[in-house]
Amino acid sequence: MNDLSVFLSGGTAVACFAVGLYFLRFWLRTGDRFFVIFALAFWVFAANRVALVAIGDANEVARTVVYAIRLAAFVLILAAIVDKNRGAAAP
Repeated sequence: MNDLSVFLSGGTAVACFAVGLYFLRFWLRTGDRFFVIFALAFWVFAANRVALVAIGDANEVARTVVYAIRLAAFVLILAAIVDKNRGAAAP
């Protein structure tokens, strides 16, 4: 990986971590689990960017595992959306 790619991955990781903190703040205010799930998902994205830089380009199997972890973050986001839109049972 070249220096610019590493720099941009680091910036993206920091931004994802900050977005996670932003959602955590809303969770602390509201107690809505939607926000804490989003915070977790963005922290997984941040860890994903750091892991991609750490393993580099050589190990293709490890990169596949890291991308599977990114898929888990997207599944967390989808689960939060479905959970939020699932209405309470009608009386």
